[in-house]
Amino acid sequence: MTTRPTLTRPTMRLITLLAPLLTPWLAALLSAGCAPLGPDYQRPTLDLPADYPDNSAAVTAAQLRADWWALYQDATLTTLVGAAQSRNADMRLASAQLDEAEAALREVDANFFPQVDGNFANSRSQVSRLTALPNVQPLIRPERRLAASTSFEIDFWGRLRRTTEAARAQALSSRYARDVVALTLAGTTAQVYFALRSTDAQLAVSRTTYKAREESLQLTRARVGGGIASPLETAQAQGALADVSIQVKELERQRRLLEHQLGQLTGQLSLKLAPGSLDTLPVPPVPPAGLPSALLERRPDVQVAEQNLVANNARIGVAKAAMFPSISLTGSLGSQSGAFSNLLLAGSSIWTLGFGLALPIFDAGRLAARAEQAEARQRQSLAGYQKAVENAFRETADALSNLDLTTATETDLQVRVAAARDALDIARTRFGAGYSGFLEVLDAQRSTNDAELALVRNRQARLAYSVDLMKALGGGWVPQAKP
Repeated sequence: MTTRPTLTRPTMRLITLLAPLLTPWLAALLSAGCAPLGPDYQRPTLDLPADYPDNSAAVTAAQLRADWWALYQDATLTTLVGAAQSRNADMRLASAQLDEAEAALREVDANFFPQVDGNFANSRSQVSRLTALPNVQPLIRPERRLAASTSFEIDFWGRLRRTTEAARAQALSSRYARDVVALTLAGTTAQVYFALRSTDAQLAVSRTTYKAREESLQLTRARVGGGIASPLETAQAQGALADVSIQVKELERQRRLLEHQLGQLTGQLSLKLAPGSLDTLPVPPVPPAGLPSALLERRPDVQVAEQNLVANNARIGVAKAAMFPSISLTGSLGSQSGAFSNLLLAGSSIWTLGFGLALPIFDAGRLAARAEQAEARQRQSLAGYQKAVENAFRETADALSNLDLTTATETDLQVRVAAARDALDIARTRFGAGYSGFLEVLDAQRSTNDAELALVRNRQARLAYSVDLMKALGGGWVPQAKP
């Protein structure tokens, strides 16, 4: 027959007294164990137009493409961008930072599992002769201990869950930060390449001008020798030839610097590129009308700002959870004996099982101040996210306007070049027939040179602004067909 243990009256009275105090804590444990402390993240709503300015027609959708530089259909550019993304030091740094963030996330995730440690101890100890019982135990005792121990924190308040949420957001932020580096690097490489090709085109114009002025100098010298022109015209022709010679040398200097910059961007310091023509590059892709402003959410820098907001939002819960009791379980299992040979024998086993609760009682407001700091950092991240979105919208609108206006300007510049060339032909004819002096030819040559250089620079600007637009959108675009 077995007897059921009964509670004594003092025990029942103690429970009755403690029940009103324990009930709120038990209720808090049950409720907090279901949902972590702190606010759950919700994406802020920002008041933005549906479409970008100067791009108002409707489209169904648009997709971004990662290899937007391929839209320019230039094999050299594609090779340079590929080399930059694989060999540039900034890309390697960003990739290493991403690896670090992902490893930190795995470390935080491991907190949800108990940590098991194995330990072995071998010791000898001596007890005092004055306290030792006679004929019961030796004064010097060896001890061998083999055990495995573990500890585990119960995540009642969601501290571990919020910590994981913050670490995951930081890992995503590092991934998007790497995308920012890749996008910026590709954009810079493309724009420097376009500047190099523009310099090649300007060199071609300047060398043609140099040849024409060299012929003019020879002609004026012949006319002076024939007595039909003054030495003034020869001096004017020599000065004009020197001007364009200086122009050629300056462009050659700029080209070398651009080539050096491309070498650094691509990790090929000895890079050499053969001269090429800007005219071989296709007209920049025209963005689809009605480009939705929602595309800016795909910009990696906007995503970085949002993930920082997510992380700081989760850290509010971490800070608030520190104000509540932390509950942990501990235990160990092993064997203990005085000799190695007895460690695995029956009767040598040892074990412990523990329950710990730590409750902050008085901290002079330290934990509350930390929670307020976390909330302030969350508000800072919110302002940073808003600024990133607004900046992205402005950059995209600016790039659309710049691309639209430089495209329209090209037509006027082509008319200007044609008119300047016609004026130069007329001036040469008049000069050859003796109806005008060489100064008229010189002015026409300068006007033609300036007009041709302006046309080349405007085309470079169109290409550069198209790169700005692709960077502003986070990549190129592939408009989907209407149903």
